[in-house]
Parts: sequence; structure tokens; C-alpha cells
Amino acid sequence: MARILIVDDAAFMRMLLKKILTQAGHEVVGEASNGREAVEKYKQLKPDLVTMDIVMPEMDGITAVKEIMKIDPNAKIIMITAVGQEAKVMEALKSGAKGYIVKPFQAQKVIEEVNRVLSS
Repeated sequence: MARILIVDDAAFMRMLLKKILTQAGHEVVGEASNGREAVEKYKQLKPDLVTMDIVMPEMDGITAVKEIMKIDPNAKIIMITAVGQEAKVMEALKSGAKGYIVKPFQAQKVIEEVNRVLSS
């Protein structure tokens, strides 16, 4: 079981991910709706893993990944991205993200990617 922080500006997406992760036995320790909030919650909660949307208000997911990696170079972050954002996914991976999931996603793909990144 891992402690996970979910970051997405869409409440329904956070709710969906929380349901998937909780049913898989993980603990969702926090949620954030933008990159700035994600960085603050990462400092407070020190989760084992973060799921991070890319396009968000105030601070995007890529900038948030860079900020979190400055705080914790061993942070495990999975990008959640819409189809057509491959260039942004590559930028996120170069910035330190360990994996990515393409929206719309299936629960099994989320669990597989979370488990892969947690065991890396």
C-alpha cells in the first residue's frame, strides 16, 4: 500500500482516480487542484507517489514536477495526460516524472503504472 497525492484541476478526475487507487489498496493522502497546491501538499504530506495532470491553472504539472524534484530528487510522479500532449509528456519525463498515463484511461492501466513506478 502506498500513500498517494492526486493532482488534477478536474474534481471528477480526482474522484475517479481516488476510487481506482483506494480499491487497489492504496491510501490517497491528499488532493490538489493545481501545481502550486501540489508542491505545498507534497512538502506537508511527503507521499510515496504523485499522480499529476499537465494542464492546470496557476502552475502547470511540468513546472510542479520541476519544483517537487528540487525538494525531493527521489520523488515518484506519474503524469496523467490527454491524447496529443506527447511533447509535454517528454518534457515531464525529462524533468523527473517516472511514468505517464493517457486519458481516457482504464483502471487496470492506472494500477499497472502505479505499481511499476512504485517498484522502480
